[in-house]
Amino acid sequence: MAATKADKSRSVVVGVFDDRQRAQQAVKELRQCGFREDQIGVAARETSTAGTDKAETKGSHAGEGAAAGIAAGAGIGALWGLGILSGFVPAIGPAIAGGILGTLLSSAAAGAAAAGLAGALIGMGIPEEEASYYDTEFKSGKTIVTVSADGRYDEAWDILHRFGAYNRDTVGASQATGSARSTAASHTATASTRTADRSAAGASMQLHEEQLDVQKRPVETGEVSVRKEVVTERKTVEVPVQREEVVIERRPATGRATSADIRPGEEVRIPVREEQVDVQKRAVATEEVNVGKRKVQDTERVSADLRKEQVKVEREGNPAVCDSGANADKQRHASRK
Repeated sequence: MAATKADKSRSVVVGVFDDRQRAQQAVKELRQCGFREDQIGVAARETSTAGTDKAETKGSHAGEGAAAGIAAGAGIGALWGLGILSGFVPAIGPAIAGGILGTLLSSAAAGAAAAGLAGALIGMGIPEEEASYYDTEFKSGKTIVTVSADGRYDEAWDILHRFGAYNRDTVGASQATGSARSTAASHTATASTRTADRSAAGASMQLHEEQLDVQKRPVETGEVSVRKEVVTERKTVEVPVQREEVVIERRPATGRATSADIRPGEEVRIPVREEQVDVQKRAVATEEVNVGKRKVQDTERVSADLRKEQVKVEREGNPAVCDSGANADKQRHASRK
């Protein structure tokens, strides 16, 4: 028998869980299906390891003790995947909460802290009578999960219900279903088989797929040697030099008589000099070479064929099938392209 869904005229879906771990799994599934953290709210009572409600703890450090106990025992932040607050909340006592409910319960300005969980739910648009019912379930130790569905009411409720959630409207139907199954156990073998078939409708299976596990490791691709070699090149340099040359100037004499005798073999000796170039070589530093290594970022494309499992729905006759995960699958496939 299908569970009756709550009034869909509002956008907030509320689910009550007997098992906190199942609530955690439902929250994880909601996030995987595209519901944001600011659309999801969780709240649960926190009790001591001895089973005594911490709301009865006296003294000014009651809230600190509750927070310390939760942080040490549950590791709740890692499990829920939401922003979790833990401590002593007025009108509630030691509690843990996250998302929308965490914000409302921790905000005295919103007036929800004084009124407890019922006030927070009323502020989210839940009718007062129904909010009181959820507040009672919460105080009895149940975990409350809320979803601001924003047009995805059916999908959100199907996810919560799949992990064992109930609400005020479905709790009676769940009890009636349990009684019917107990009565059917005393019927004929055929009736028992039909009951088993109906029970199988609530079974679940996991889908798996292969993913690439990419790892990097350094490998030696080569070696570079840097050394000096001596090469010879001819270089020509033009150097200006000076030299002396003898200038002989002749001019006619006056023709006057002179007392000088004619002396054969008379000569004048003038030394002549010139500059010569001496070439020497010396070594000078013309360049400095530094040799080192640096890392260069590059991108390498890796491809592989991966297998994955898909759900194949086969119908006999013309039954109605509501696949709440179909839209999520389409979104996941689109995001990978």
